[in-house]
Amino acid sequence: MTYAPAVLPAKPAPRLVQLPPAANPKTIILEQCRTLRDLHQIHARLIMTGAARLPSVAENLLECSALLLPGSLDYALEIFRAAPRPHAQAYNILIRAFIRNNAPQEALGLFLRMLACSVPPDKHTFSCVLKVCSRLCALRDGKQVHAHAVKCGLASEEFVVNSLIHMYASCGEVVVARKLFDRMPKRGIVTWNAMFAGYFKAGDWGEVVELFRGMLELGIAFDEVTLISVLTACGRMGVLDLGEWIGDYVEANGLKRCHNLVTALMDMFAKCGEVDKARRLFDEMPSRDVVAWSAMISGYSQANRCQEALALFHVMQKAKVEPNEVTMVSILSSCADLGALEMGKWVHSYIKRKRLHVTVNLGTALIDFYAKCGCMESALETFEEMPNKNAWSWSVLIQGLASNGQGREALKVFSLMLETEFQPTDVTFIGVLSACSHAGLVEEGQILFDSMSSEYGVQPRIAHYGCMVDLLGRAGLIEEAYHFIKSMPIEPNAVVWRTLLASCKIHKNVNFGEESLKQIIKLEPRHSGDYILLSNIYALVGRWEDAVSVRNQMKEKGITKIPGCSLIELDGTIFEFFAEDSSHPQSKEIFSKVNEIITKLKLAGYVPNIAEARLDAEEDEKEVSVSHHSEKLAIAFGLMKSPPGAVIRVSKNLRVCTDCHLATKLISKVYKREIVVRDRNRFHHFKDGSCSCTDYW
Repeated sequence: MTYAPAVLPAKPAPRLVQLPPAANPKTIILEQCRTLRDLHQIHARLIMTGAARLPSVAENLLECSALLLPGSLDYALEIFRAAPRPHAQAYNILIRAFIRNNAPQEALGLFLRMLACSVPPDKHTFSCVLKVCSRLCALRDGKQVHAHAVKCGLASEEFVVNSLIHMYASCGEVVVARKLFDRMPKRGIVTWNAMFAGYFKAGDWGEVVELFRGMLELGIAFDEVTLISVLTACGRMGVLDLGEWIGDYVEANGLKRCHNLVTALMDMFAKCGEVDKARRLFDEMPSRDVVAWSAMISGYSQANRCQEALALFHVMQKAKVEPNEVTMVSILSSCADLGALEMGKWVHSYIKRKRLHVTVNLGTALIDFYAKCGCMESALETFEEMPNKNAWSWSVLIQGLASNGQGREALKVFSLMLETEFQPTDVTFIGVLSACSHAGLVEEGQILFDSMSSEYGVQPRIAHYGCMVDLLGRAGLIEEAYHFIKSMPIEPNAVVWRTLLASCKIHKNVNFGEESLKQIIKLEPRHSGDYILLSNIYALVGRWEDAVSVRNQMKEKGITKIPGCSLIELDGTIFEFFAEDSSHPQSKEIFSKVNEIITKLKLAGYVPNIAEARLDAEEDEKEVSVSHHSEKLAIAFGLMKSPPGAVIRVSKNLRVCTDCHLATKLISKVYKREIVVRDRNRFHHFKDGSCSCTDYW
């Protein structure tokens, strides 16, 4: 078979630019140049006419090639080199071109050449070069430029001062920037925004808010750029009143057309806990970019409305909007909180498929996700693959190992962190002390606590003292833990006393349990879990009347018990179970499965611990009450719906009770299943009748 050669269209004739005899060269260059070929033709004609020797014409040629036409910077450099004595304007054009082409070092080098050639810089030169110093965070160079501007008498020019403010703030010298700002006799909106940008970059959110309040008091006009900075600060600080005022201003002045401003307003509401207001703004937006989607998803995630975050992410996918790093981090955080392993794995595979750069934030979010789903092998693998790590990455890994019952491995990772010369932070030590607490390493924990300030310069916070109380209390050293609290240099909070109370339940210590609750009530009188803990202590030692009395106190004070809730993910869907809840569509089958499980467990030697039943349950109902705890319902559903041999993963909002812990150990043996339960404090990996916590939790 033969093929006829394809007939190719004729090449288009090059477009010739005709120069009228009396035309202004500047007009011709700026209006008729469309391509580099046009520029070459015009340049050739200007050389022939002699007009190219005029400085103004040469500068316009330079501006066209350097700033207006893409990919023509090399040609601009040739024009510049051909100029006999370029003026400041020519240098300014080329410096701006280097900045635009992300070549700040070349821009700085050109400025030095300008000075070497004795070409006096003007205010625009200083403004551009100071922007370069800002981008490079080159404080020393910036100070030298500032000194030269003073010598030239241009340091008071508004253009230059604005750039100086931005440069000093970008380089971390916000106090110097503010002094320059305060000295200015007259400040335009650009100056104010430069100061806002400085505080913004430094993360001084309080100063952003205060500066704006001062601006309002002086009656100075602001613009949309100002409001975006202030809304971001309001969100970070939780300053809802000012954020709402800006929201009313935006509505009253018809500024909702500004997409970036509405996105900032939405993000502020979400970060201040007003997620529903944020969602209304989001739904009203005519078009939404990835920043808007990410802000809304992040808002749901931070408000612990994780299922809504995942649902919105699915809508985002249907809208074919490509997620960015912020989206991925928020979704991974939601998956971590829900224990949604399959969804999080999909996110990780998406990152790999799209070859997204694994930044420190994204890599750390992946480690945290895997650790909170009980998959420490995947967490360690992700950590090893990360191109860059920081102290936060190490700390998350250490905390993950600690909560998954690998305390000694956590301490090994901490030693490796020190060997690689990463300085531990206060967060690192929370992980390390938690590792010692969960592993019963009392002596090691005390040594590490003492070394915090003496060796690493980290002053213990209330959280570290709480870790030490937990360490001593879990080990049964209840009296030592109590005296530790009494000798603390800072006032203990409710969490510290609650930690001791939890240890009193483990070790059935009534006296210190009663004292702990007494102290907690002074600080947080309406926390239901505290009353439940003391009630359970009474029940465990057989003091049923006292247990009922505590529950009655709760009723009198109108304090309701937080219901036990367990989550399980199957085929990418999250199922939620509450204790003794029959609202699930398959509740009959689930309860039937529970009865089957209990029957088999009893044959294996299981005896239900009715001390963990509801106190108001009748004697003949106590066993049923215990068997219908939320995690037992979730595990039964997992056995029903997952394939044989598959790992069952459950997340619970409360601490696992002793009866469920014993029952789950036996279920793992009888049904030959690995079961991973994450409770409020830690992970329990059940396999072949034993638990990773070695019954120390």
